[in-house]
Amino acid sequence: MSQPRKTVSRPARRTPNTQTARKAADAAVVPLPQFLASAGSLTLGQRKLLIDQALLILEQNYVHLQLKVAMHAVNPLQRLRVMRARIERQTAETMEAEWVFHRQMSSIFHSVRDLHTNYLLPAPFAGKIAYLPFMIEKCHDAAGDHYLITRTVTGYSAPQFGPGAEVTHWNGTPIARAVALNGAQFAGSNDAANLARGLESLTLRPLVIQSPPDEDWVTLSYLGLDGSAQELREQWKVTTNLPPMTDLDALSPASALMGLDLDSDEKARAKKALYVREVVDLEKGQSSAELAKPQAVGGSDLPTTMPGVFRAREVVTAHGTFGQLRIFTFSVTDPIAFRDEFVRLAAALPQNGLIVDVRDNGGGHIYASEFTLQTLTPRHITPEPVQFISTPLNLRICRRHKDNPSGIDLGPWYESLDLATETGAAYSAAKPITPEDGANAIGQTYYGPVVLITDARVYSATDIFAAGFADHEIGPILGVDDNTGAGGANVWTHALLAGLLNEPQPPDPTSPYEALPNGANLRVAIRRTLRVGELSGSPVEDLGVRPDSTHQMTRKDLLEGNADLLDAAGALLAAMPVRKLEVATALASGTLTVDLETVGLDRVDLYLDGRPISSEDLAGAPLSIDIIEVTAGQLLRADGYDSGNLVASRRITV
Repeated sequence: MSQPRKTVSRPARRTPNTQTARKAADAAVVPLPQFLASAGSLTLGQRKLLIDQALLILEQNYVHLQLKVAMHAVNPLQRLRVMRARIERQTAETMEAEWVFHRQMSSIFHSVRDLHTNYLLPAPFAGKIAYLPFMIEKCHDAAGDHYLITRTVTGYSAPQFGPGAEVTHWNGTPIARAVALNGAQFAGSNDAANLARGLESLTLRPLVIQSPPDEDWVTLSYLGLDGSAQELREQWKVTTNLPPMTDLDALSPASALMGLDLDSDEKARAKKALYVREVVDLEKGQSSAELAKPQAVGGSDLPTTMPGVFRAREVVTAHGTFGQLRIFTFSVTDPIAFRDEFVRLAAALPQNGLIVDVRDNGGGHIYASEFTLQTLTPRHITPEPVQFISTPLNLRICRRHKDNPSGIDLGPWYESLDLATETGAAYSAAKPITPEDGANAIGQTYYGPVVLITDARVYSATDIFAAGFADHEIGPILGVDDNTGAGGANVWTHALLAGLLNEPQPPDPTSPYEALPNGANLRVAIRRTLRVGELSGSPVEDLGVRPDSTHQMTRKDLLEGNADLLDAAGALLAAMPVRKLEVATALASGTLTVDLETVGLDRVDLYLDGRPISSEDLAGAPLSIDIIEVTAGQLLRADGYDSGNLVASRRITV
């Protein structure tokens, strides 16, 4: 192999249109050293306050503390106490550099390997991202793992560099080892999550949640597009990220109902800003915005009112033509609108099979995830129950909001927490966050077979979605990794916790929460989620949702639109039965005529307002049934069976 040619990359000349589109964004980009020169204004007292408040929420609010201490052999409380004792010996003149303080705090929170429980850096880090102008993804073939460039920022160029170039070394370290070392620093709940996050953080870091890179620049060794050995040096840059969809600090139902991996959410918004500017333009800078009318992003995509949330398209595989519905995030403020747009898009896709793809989805609104499950199955959806850890502070919060004075109803958990002192219970009663009637409000709307695609970046509300998909036996799960990210919790910020003791008025004068300095924040997993169905009672945290089968990403997947992955999903769909349950009704003079057209069913049971009316064995031909004494507005439900198993259900308002 020839010796690598070392280059310092430079931006290529942009076209006027591209230059205009990115002018504002480029103006805000600064080199990492220049950005860091402006950082560092926490006083000694402010550092002590941050440690004290971190001790408070981990000890009194953190639902997974005992699990993490046992499973990962860590002691974050003792580390914080030691840090607090040592800082007491410091003065304003002798205290450590601020970057050291942030690194220590981040390390302690990362040690519990919980992406819900975070130390969030103050200004100027909050809202900023450090990035390199390219993405690296992993694929596999008979020779082993490969790390390919898959995207570059518009206008960026380097010799023989672009999608398909293969990275071999990172700052002189073999790339696989560099990924593993980086993954250990930004730990996930399992090995697959560690490696996935380690790879992504090589080129993209949200500074609110990850410490800035130690190096000012990166030296990248790679095999160029022509196979030649190349080397480039690229400087880290810092810019402002797109804003989040939801104010997670606000005392609102939306913030209290979030199951969100902030790291994934920040990175998803950053990747959209760096690589998918057309979506940013459609959303006018508002993440997950709902448009007034549907718009298509790609030429083969269906128009959608939520281009930052969904991508729907027809895909041709070796096993047939199916629908693919990508869900990028559940982070929305209106879960009903989310559910309805999912239903609309699924109805416009082929009805013989649907690929629901939630890779890289870090979660969002828990209602949005659990409200959507019903549309894919005839089964009744049982939302996942959640529990608080039993502590005096959690009891105070639930007591204050047991009668739902501020729109955050904590009544279902209050009584069990109130009794915990006497019963010795470690956790509250397990009650669902998602209302069961909402999770079953419209029922099944898609009747073809469904496959779910997951990866190790799936987390939080998306882990809840995947768990519900498995627990209700909706269809097979195809994993790009051998597990999801294994994040099972509802997450609250320090500011939200403080607000819950300040509302309703008057504020609690003995609240232990104190305002944090300079925009710093803390997040904590407050309620843990439990599985239903066959794994009822098992936690999602650290265990995740294992797929029924796995597919290792190929070069063709990375460079040709997931072609092999979609073929693997298509093979699963082709092996599953296709059902059809068409119901047409006509009401005249109190008699309801019901016409049934079915495929793959041997029996249909009819119900009117929940009362059984008729059970019909099917011979394959269309069937017509008359029901007397029916009035307009009543709800007809048709349940379809195959060999005694409920496999389809349709509801119609007469």
